Amino acid sequence: MPDYAFRPLERADLPMVRHWILQPHVARWWGDVDDEMAAIATIFDDPHVEAFVMVLDGAPVGYFQAYDPNAEEGHPFAGEPAGTLGLDLSIGDPALVGRGHGSAFIRTFAEAAFARGVPRLVTDPHPDNPASIRAFEKAGFARREVRDLPHFGRFLFMTCDAAPAKVAP
Repeated sequence: MPDYAFRPLERADLPMVRHWILQPHVARWWGDVDDEMAAIATIFDDPHVEAFVMVLDGAPVGYFQAYDPNAEEGHPFAGEPAGTLGLDLSIGDPALVGRGHGSAFIRTFAEAAFARGVPRLVTDPHPDNPASIRAFEKAGFARREVRDLPHFGRFLFMTCDAAPAKVAP
């Protein structure tokens, strides 16, 4: 059974993240690499974003971030329940894509987030990115609606809610 883990992103990881973003299967869905890397570099000083390296069986394989959509003015997910986290991820090694690792990482993160009280997770893959959509659906996310917004572009809004708390009889 593969071991899926997360470790905090460190500044020393930025060249590795840049390499991943430059991979054709990732670059297709990200913006300009210099703009993306500049945005990722600001995460170290942003208390509303947590960035991680996804680790598969001890090896770094991708980038993952969780953020508070209610903390950014004008964010398209603002207004979601307090404690909601938005998710973004990319698996850097093309040999690992399409093998169930993305959904396994998402599930692993979701289980831990829900256990600590996060009520909802949201994400925004591009509607033309079936691999990402499939990974999120396999991890329990539901499609909500396609949105097309200035500054954010076109995306499929997806959500996954924590299971309702069980009430003792």
